[in-house]
Amino acid sequence: MGINEFLKTILEWIYGFVGNYGWAVVLFTLLVRLIVMPFDYKSRVGMRKMQKIAPMQAKLQKKYEKDPDKMNKKLQELYREQRVNPLSSCLPMLISLPILFAMFTAMRMVANEHLAQQAFDIIASGNPALDSWLWVKNVWMPDSPFAAAWPNLDSLRQIATNEWLAVFSKLPQETLALLADKGLALTAESFTGDALNTTIQTIYTTMEQLPAYMEHVKYYSDLAIPLFNIHIFVNYNGYFILPILAAGGQFLMTKLTGTAQTPAADDAQAQQAQNSMKFMNYFFPIFTLILCFNYNAIFALYWVASNVIAIVQTKGINMYLDRKEALEAANPNKNTGSLK
Repeated sequence: MGINEFLKTILEWIYGFVGNYGWAVVLFTLLVRLIVMPFDYKSRVGMRKMQKIAPMQAKLQKKYEKDPDKMNKKLQELYREQRVNPLSSCLPMLISLPILFAMFTAMRMVANEHLAQQAFDIIASGNPALDSWLWVKNVWMPDSPFAAAWPNLDSLRQIATNEWLAVFSKLPQETLALLADKGLALTAESFTGDALNTTIQTIYTTMEQLPAYMEHVKYYSDLAIPLFNIHIFVNYNGYFILPILAAGGQFLMTKLTGTAQTPAADDAQAQQAQNSMKFMNYFFPIFTLILCFNYNAIFALYWVASNVIAIVQTKGINMYLDRKEALEAANPNKNTGSLK
């Protein structure tokens, strides 16, 4: 079992307890953040140590700027003397990024299977079972007034062969009979190879022939952006709240992390680092907004929950370290335990 399947299994296991995929994702995110919290703590300690030696580091860089080899040697000596690892701040990212990408894939797998099931239900009964969360009608579609709650052709085209087959193989005989009555005499071979695209188009065409489906994907013709093929749907899926919260949370998290990482200095190298950080302060939130706008609501919720929990953790760790440093400063002769 790969990590994607493993995370998918955990998510579905949590869903079995809470009965709602939205809250299951929130609990799953909390579990992930608790797992990486020790590494996050170590990273914060490392950042503070690097800030303390920043003046010494800048002094060595200026002194040996014409001799890079000797400068690197002196910097390594400084790190050893001060027991500092300049790469320690990268630990949480090295751990959380693979989890983020794996979770992206795992949620896509779950979403695709549910969208495939909804497509079959629309054709068979005209009444698909939608997984809602608060204001979002269908968590497997984007939280946006520019998206309908029911699946569209683009969402069906994202479903891979193995995901179609996983759903199709579990369809009861009465559902298969209802599909056949609508002209869909499907077999496992219908979802393999070159036949897949034809099958998806046939499924969507059959859905379009149903009045109930067309009613749920109806949009306001006078409220559209033709250049980008964007429409506001009558039965919209959400209010665009999660993408905005995800982008806002990413902005706060980037600012919070950047403030801790960027040392105050006025040399050219420090200024370049600060400029890069300013760029990241806006790039990541914009990237997050675009990603969550185009992806399903469940992933946007994961991003929001992850940022909120990370911000709370970071604030808590910083408060603890501030208090620890204050105690050490007030009792210099008493061993209160150095940051570690």
